[in-house]
Amino acid sequence: MSVTRRSFLAAACGWPAALVLAQDTDVATALPSWNAGVATQALVQYVRKVTREGSPDFIPVPERIAVFDNDGTLWPENPTPFQVAFVLDSLKDLVRRKPELAENTYVQAAFRGDLNTLLEENYQGLFALLALTHDGVTVEEYADRVTDWLATAKHPRFGRPYDECVYQPMLEVLAYLRANGFKTYIVSGGGADFMRIWSERVYGIPPEQVVGSHGGAKFELRDGNPVLVKSTNTLFIGDKEGKPVGIHQLIGRRPVMCFGNSDGDKAMLEYTTINNRRASFGMIVHHTDPEREYAYDAQPKSTGKLVAALADAGKRGWVVADMKRDFKRVFSFDQ
Repeated sequence: MSVTRRSFLAAACGWPAALVLAQDTDVATALPSWNAGVATQALVQYVRKVTREGSPDFIPVPERIAVFDNDGTLWPENPTPFQVAFVLDSLKDLVRRKPELAENTYVQAAFRGDLNTLLEENYQGLFALLALTHDGVTVEEYADRVTDWLATAKHPRFGRPYDECVYQPMLEVLAYLRANGFKTYIVSGGGADFMRIWSERVYGIPPEQVVGSHGGAKFELRDGNPVLVKSTNTLFIGDKEGKPVGIHQLIGRRPVMCFGNSDGDKAMLEYTTINNRRASFGMIVHHTDPEREYAYDAQPKSTGKLVAALADAGKRGWVVADMKRDFKRVFSFDQ
């Protein structure tokens, strides 16, 4: 970035030019997969001011809570969310063993790729499929299934294991925040049990820092061994207004940083940034790159609609990260 460009950015954002110069160095070293610009400067400026002792905006380490949506924020969710791909593959195995299930309306919708039918009426069809593939399974059996699937399944477009298709710029944000004393959490509409199996290995986020949708579980002794058995009789949906509820119940502290990509994250962004007694930060990842990933907002192929949150971004001060403009590379395997 030229000196002229930096000076303009400093004037536009009200930042001292010297601070902008220092932040450019941070971006180059800590966030190498980002193009330096308004998004990275806003992020670095926020982290600097809340971690500098003596700053009026200083935040003590225990209160440095950063929450991240998963699907569409840390890895893709279009054209099919990865957990849905796992459920569909599990369903194929189940129907091979129980052919009569092929007559189920939701099974038929799944096999013809009709995600709208599965997601309408508050995900009723998807939950019916989850009941077929999850009920009665122990948490250990489920973990083994997910682990085996991740070891063999490949993303249909990128030809890589699903857990390699993560956004390299966002991995760098996670590492940058942790290096500055922030505790990073996933808060997602996806299944908590699904994410907890790989979140530490992929994101460096341990399972106890994953908040997501979840069903019930029942303790049993099977052959003298203690097990927890999964059930979908009761469900908590960790999406939309459920996200702040999950944060309160499972984290117990109000976040000061929030990263999302869709209207499903709007309530979490609002909870983080409106009338927070601490300085706060919100970022929306906007999918604008059809060549390296996907481009959508109002009309996604599955989940991830972004209209209301994008419209509110300016009013709320949320930073919009444009993937085409701001991501120097999208995935670690990009050249």
